[in-house]
Amino acid sequence: MNSIRWAPLNVPLKRRLQTLMVLLHTLSVALTVTSFFFLCAIPLLWPLLLPYLVYILLSNAGSSGELSHRSDRFRGHKIWSLFASYFPVRLHRTTTLTSTRKYIFGYHPHGIISHGAFAAFATEALGFSQLFPGIQNTLLTLDSNFRVPLYRDYILRMGLASVSRESCENLLSKGGINGEGMGRAITIVVGGARESLETQPGTMKLIINCRKGFVKLAIRTGADLVPVLGFGENDIYEQISPAEHPRLHRFQLFIKRVMGFTVPMFHARGVFNYDVGIMPYRRPMNVVVGRPVKVKMQDKPDDKYLDEIHSQYVKELRFIWDTWKDEFAKERIGELEIVE
Repeated sequence: MNSIRWAPLNVPLKRRLQTLMVLLHTLSVALTVTSFFFLCAIPLLWPLLLPYLVYILLSNAGSSGELSHRSDRFRGHKIWSLFASYFPVRLHRTTTLTSTRKYIFGYHPHGIISHGAFAAFATEALGFSQLFPGIQNTLLTLDSNFRVPLYRDYILRMGLASVSRESCENLLSKGGINGEGMGRAITIVVGGARESLETQPGTMKLIINCRKGFVKLAIRTGADLVPVLGFGENDIYEQISPAEHPRLHRFQLFIKRVMGFTVPMFHARGVFNYDVGIMPYRRPMNVVVGRPVKVKMQDKPDDKYLDEIHSQYVKELRFIWDTWKDEFAKERIGELEIVE
């Protein structure tokens, strides 16, 4: 058995701060929930905590499309540059996007935690506003996250919103330069939790053939589809291979069907060592934003048109892969593969 490699004591302060920011974000759910229960242990705070619980249960802040809780100052804080430079993550624009259209960014792959999507679309660490001026982008997450005490306030400040149909339609039909969504964009991690089980370093396996809901949404709202590939997203964690542990994989799929979420069996490095822990590896990620697929608005999407747009979208994804794989996926062990 190989011995654990421990981090040296003379690590530069900047690298320690980078590690701290990634650790805090990775544990954000656990930290906020623990903090809430700590506050619950103080009886003097109950008159404040009980109304707060009722408020978050009834609140529609995550799906209203108003983004009133969003803090551009918080999103642009220099702490997120520390987060992004840990890996590091870089955002690449392949074409300009006009602010007179609305967009749905489809992010691939899901990875384990989608750190690349967070850095690129929930913060200004990679300069999204400078690369795509006039476009207000919103990263989407599970609606259940907006019922978690304190954590929901954190992600609302970061400008995240629910991935529910109501939320998506509100975001793409309100605000913007004309009050009807023009200049707005949403980012959906298309493969979802199911795709996280396909995460393996050096691979790019996507769940997309059975994912057409985001295309229907684009057609109903008249939003152009923008494919995005996160090169390196699958490289920052190690996971038990489904091929080597088929029974465990079937159990994970069962949990997904019954509970709606998955339990990836992953590991990477620790805070003070390089071999054991839940901290992602320091491996580069390059988020490439591809060419938009133009969409014509239809109240009731035609099946033929739906399949046509979906096919064009997949074609653009493959184009990104073929164009950039030799630069950003030099150590790949396979090509882009659509498994479902």
